[in-house]
Amino acid sequence: MKKLLFLSIASALVLSSCGNKTSGELVGAQGKKWHPEKPYGMELIPQGSYIMGKAEQDQAYAQNAPTKTVTVRSFYMDDTEITNAEYRQFVEWVRDSIVRTKLAILADELGIGPEEGGIGDFAFNDADTTRLSEYDKYMMDNYAGMGETGYEGRALNLDEDLIWDTSEYPDEYYTEIMDSIYLPEEESYNGQRTIDVTKLKYNFKWMDIEEAARSREGRRKDFIRESTIEVYPDTTVWIRDFEYSYNEPMHNDYFWHDAYSDYPVVGVSWSQAKAFCHWRTKYKNDDQKQRGKQFVNRFRLPTEAEWEYAARGGIEGGTYPWGGPYVISDTGCYMANFKPQRGDYAADAALYTVEAKSYEPNDFNLYNMAGNVSEWTNSSFYQGSYDYASTMNPNADSNNNSRKVIRGGSWKDVAYFLQVSTRDYEYKDSARSYIGFRTVQDYMGEEDTSQ
Repeated sequence: MKKLLFLSIASALVLSSCGNKTSGELVGAQGKKWHPEKPYGMELIPQGSYIMGKAEQDQAYAQNAPTKTVTVRSFYMDDTEITNAEYRQFVEWVRDSIVRTKLAILADELGIGPEEGGIGDFAFNDADTTRLSEYDKYMMDNYAGMGETGYEGRALNLDEDLIWDTSEYPDEYYTEIMDSIYLPEEESYNGQRTIDVTKLKYNFKWMDIEEAARSREGRRKDFIRESTIEVYPDTTVWIRDFEYSYNEPMHNDYFWHDAYSDYPVVGVSWSQAKAFCHWRTKYKNDDQKQRGKQFVNRFRLPTEAEWEYAARGGIEGGTYPWGGPYVISDTGCYMANFKPQRGDYAADAALYTVEAKSYEPNDFNLYNMAGNVSEWTNSSFYQGSYDYASTMNPNADSNNNSRKVIRGGSWKDVAYFLQVSTRDYEYKDSARSYIGFRTVQDYMGEEDTSQ
């Protein structure tokens, strides 16, 4: 009887406690205050309907883009293609993470901690257990090291700057690790040793939501995928794409030299573009977590329908992003970077690519949605996908189809491929000197600035 009485009193106290906060009203579970921010370097593409496909004559008789009215939701899109500088930020982050991991592992194996200096300055954060919270201690005891290497889940020390000047290496152990990421001496020339870019790999996990939603069986873990991608662009595309053509300067300088920082990155496969999207999401949310803010939703590649809608810039029935059927303005200037006049690459004042913010943007303030570089989309290429794809956010995608849609045409294409409705494809593991990408993010509201 006493036990029942105690439970009744406890229940009453709990209910009373809850009632004090809500006055007994249905107010909803209270989460973090959401302060939406416009993503840096992106433009809002408002939701809307448009006629997708070729309203004009299909000069190539591809017959793979019949017209249909579709509706897409609001999203943000990069105002330019991802540039060499932006992609280098990704590559350098991967490089630094690999170096820090190697340094921390060796310090752990040698039993050297921060108090001893040298390589110890780069030991795992949990090397000094006095600085760990109770949660960190619990996670370390129960989850750290559950993986192939035995070091998974252990936090790196990001406070110490890496040392790249060989004359300032702090000890022999640091020198050993740095030596391991460069090409061997016999592969160096002109007195320069370069980093072995095949070691720059980004490992990430992702959830196959579409397969999970369609499956009637299986647990969550059955749909978690893991990918390991070499992130460095294939600079040899400048030579391999054009046999019997001298393009060695582009191979040597295009990606790494500051002269090309604001030019679109190329030589990046669809798989590498997907890895970049995952990293960009992680990079942003790591900062959100540090500032105590709610996570943003993921960056991703646009669907084919989103890309075409954004390229049209709100103009119904336009042939090109600027609307009209011509590629020359009323002042006699070309309006995009492509191959005009049956092969005069330089007629538009550019032989190869141009800076990402070149020519006039379309009415959504997006640059180079026609020409410069073709762009990867998230959609798989099917000849007749327009016939069966949904009219709401259409997207024909399949992990089993390695052909991925590219859009927009490039610096080496004729005007037909610049048309907003023209479809083309490339295999997802292929890299080309004329294919780049830009990312999108789903719209979740904007900050109210009216007050």
